[in-house]
Amino acid sequence: MKYQEIKAMSSQDMEKKLVELKMQLVKLNLQVSTGTTLKKPKEIREIKKDIARILTSRNKKKKEVVVKKNK
Repeated sequence: MKYQEIKAMSSQDMEKKLVELKMQLVKLNLQVSTGTTLKKPKEIREIKKDIARILTSRNKKKKEVVVKKNK
């Protein structure tokens, strides 16, 4: 998922996607811990990056709201 796609999402969509990605990450980590080999080992890394992108975008939006309130 690209940052531009995330940036265009609404806050509610971001929260839904964040929960979905975290659940997916838990499932993949569970598979790794049980010893099952993943079809795409790179997928865990990609999910973590997507989570970080969503959190970054969410924090930027919050800061923008605070700056607008202070002006």
